[in-house]
Amino acid sequence: MSTPAAHPPSLPEETGPSAARPPMELSDLSVMIGGQGGDGTLTVSDLLGRYFRKRGLYVYTSRNVLSRIRGGHADASVRASRDPTSAVKPQVDVLVAFDNEAIQLGRAELAPHGFILYDSTTFHTDLPNAVGFPFATLVGGPLGQPIFKNTAAYGALSVLLGFDEPMTRSVIEERFKRRGGEALEKNLKALDIGRKAASENPDVPNRFSLVDGDAHSLILTTGNQAVALGFVVGGGRFFAGYPITPATEIMEYLQRYLPPFEGVVRQAEDELAAVNMIIGAAYAGARVMTSTSGPGLSLMTEGIGHAGTAEIPIVVADCQRVGPSTGQPTRHEQSDLSHLANLGHGEYPRFILAPSDPSDCFLLTTEALNLADRWRLPVILLLDQALCQNTATSRRFDLSAVHVDRGKRLTAEAVQKLEQYKVYQYGDGASPYAVPGTPGVWSEVTGNEHDEWGHVSVNPENRVRMMKKRMDKMVLARGELPNARLFGPPEAKIGLIGFGSTSGPILEAQSLLGAKGVPTRYLQVRTLYPVPVHEIEPFLRSVDVAFVVEHNYTGQFARLLRETIPAQYTKLRSILRYDGYTFRAPQIVQAVQGGK
Repeated sequence: MSTPAAHPPSLPEETGPSAARPPMELSDLSVMIGGQGGDGTLTVSDLLGRYFRKRGLYVYTSRNVLSRIRGGHADASVRASRDPTSAVKPQVDVLVAFDNEAIQLGRAELAPHGFILYDSTTFHTDLPNAVGFPFATLVGGPLGQPIFKNTAAYGALSVLLGFDEPMTRSVIEERFKRRGGEALEKNLKALDIGRKAASENPDVPNRFSLVDGDAHSLILTTGNQAVALGFVVGGGRFFAGYPITPATEIMEYLQRYLPPFEGVVRQAEDELAAVNMIIGAAYAGARVMTSTSGPGLSLMTEGIGHAGTAEIPIVVADCQRVGPSTGQPTRHEQSDLSHLANLGHGEYPRFILAPSDPSDCFLLTTEALNLADRWRLPVILLLDQALCQNTATSRRFDLSAVHVDRGKRLTAEAVQKLEQYKVYQYGDGASPYAVPGTPGVWSEVTGNEHDEWGHVSVNPENRVRMMKKRMDKMVLARGELPNARLFGPPEAKIGLIGFGSTSGPILEAQSLLGAKGVPTRYLQVRTLYPVPVHEIEPFLRSVDVAFVVEHNYTGQFARLLRETIPAQYTKLRSILRYDGYTFRAPQIVQAVQGGK
């Protein structure tokens, strides 16, 4: 059912085109907002997302911005659906354009029924279903600044989409009240200006209406925010990092969240310093994390290797972007996996975990901290730009599911019962550990190969025993690593394999293929390394063909599977995208139907 606001009581009394045209009711809506960097496209998408959340709809927003403060094309899209979604809608229902370039780029994605609202301050278009308002001029006089055109555009959209007026206004109040009375007053005026302009144009009011949803109890968040919260709730107390897109928000959120829990956040001078800071803090007994992206990860590689051989527990959140080198800092890719699976020189154990949505980001961050402590090694959270920065509807984080496991940590009382303390004691898995400063404890830590006491050693027998001790962790820990998730009927003979943010488009593609009579089974892998052979091999045996969906040129995960499970490699096919944009479900559908 539509909300009452979608069919206001005054509508039957109106005259003109809008009175004769009933609104198109949508249960799945996509709005794209485009313009130059600094036009406020992300503000409009944020306001829309907040409104749709109030309506109980599932929301997914994405961004396409350049790595600069102002200028250059920027756009954002907001999807609101009655059904759960974590993917960009293939077609746009409404395009909001602050310049002509936004129209030229966005019209290719416009649905046949699509409508364009544009700022006619500096340009005009004769495209059908396009209505222009001089937003910048309308707000520039009364408010003194044209930047309020974004809020005016939100007001016009609220009329076009039949929004409830009090709810529309409450979104502005919630969004801007923290900025002070003057900012709130000006934005409310801009909202009224936009609504008035749109209401007076007979082609705009109530052109579309939205159904209500049942997701009222859910939250809107991003993967970066979820990782930050997971770190705090999971007992993390020291974070060091260096700003780098798209990972920076993790540090920014922690600067707000961590100090009240007596935690410390340090912005280092570079990534080399950041990784060594967390190594030192972890050795001193703190739970630690850093976050970075491809170029920063390259600088951290030696430090991560040091943590692996010195058996110091650290967590690294890698927010992947387009590479190599600087690449495209604000665009999406999943091309760091090969680097991480072969991280640095030499061999040492590490775990690579891949969450798929904000709720999973929260949970796997807490689990990464536990795994790092239990097995005393580096754990990598493999994220990607879409997962890190796109806003999505999520279940509220389940705090009751969080537990803290510090591994084999020795108390002062336990140390007193030992005949001797060996920080690298031979045996299965991680050695018992006492925090430096514990009475009666002495240990040495080095990046060189070492014996049980931490003394540098070149003894070949010791080298063999130490290597086996460290590398066996990846086998012994298998039962504790995050399990994969299966979706779809077990009898389906077409398989899909993915990780990270590809999960949303894959699930939507599954639904589309099912409607076409093509059943599929999807394996969402959450531990990428060590490769979970015990999960993937049975899955491959159960299907005739398996499509590995990933964002890179060489099919890095598919290649890793072929190396690890050679008996099943002939069943693997790759569906790849590496243009900096995320998959749309129809692209996966087309690839499956063309390659099955």
